Amino acid sequence: MLMQDIRAIVTGGASGLGLAVVEDVIAAGGRATMLDVNDAAGLEAARRLGERSAFQKVDVTSESAVDAAVQSAVTNMGGLNFAVNCAGVGWPKRLVGKDGPMPGEFFRKVIEINLVGTLLVCKAAAAAMQKGAPNAAGERGAIVMTASVAAFDGQIGQVAYAASKGGIVGMTLPMARELAAFGIRVVTVAPGLFLTPMMASLPKEAQESLGKQVPFPPRLGHPSEFASLVRQIAENPMLNGETIRLDGSIRMAPR
Repeated sequence: MLMQDIRAIVTGGASGLGLAVVEDVIAAGGRATMLDVNDAAGLEAARRLGERSAFQKVDVTSESAVDAAVQSAVTNMGGLNFAVNCAGVGWPKRLVGKDGPMPGEFFRKVIEINLVGTLLVCKAAAAAMQKGAPNAAGERGAIVMTASVAAFDGQIGQVAYAASKGGIVGMTLPMARELAAFGIRVVTVAPGLFLTPMMASLPKEAQESLGKQVPFPPRLGHPSEFASLVRQIAENPMLNGETIRLDGSIRMAPR
């Protein structure tokens, strides 16, 4: 797909990795709608990025809210051919910690936001894309999901997080196989250590220490580098049914 033809929805689009994707789409001439729970940041981003951007406050765990937001975005943008899932939480908690065993509700909440929320957005986006006209190559759209290196080498305290991201990896191939009949591709990106708002809140010394754990380049990843890979996924039709680690070759230690 050509970037200027992109009509995208981006969850978690008001900050961090999601905002970097939105900025890249807009800069390339496409249109993007940010879906996020942070309305202050989302409205400010939409104001700054101009008329080819839009914002909707959405909780991705609400099926009805997701369906309504996707349909509204389709109407406002004149179609939908790209969906990027960046919404998620990275809350840590040990299986058995100082306060006792992990509450089941904590695990359920992480799964609900990271995994179920991603699924709700994907199915709504796929349903909308199926109704669109294919391009000359027969493609109707592409879906990008965001996992994490924790899906493969989760650390102590990441049982819930790693399970949620591992679920996203597990959905990638069957989703791609199913949606291939409609000309819709599915690709997952598994980022390593990136300079997201959560990372930026850490002291500079902590950021540098974490960055040095990356073999090369020995630093935290930039959101623009995540957006660059997402752009390549949009433009390269042979990228499909795959999970791509974007991590500077880091393999996380147990803690």
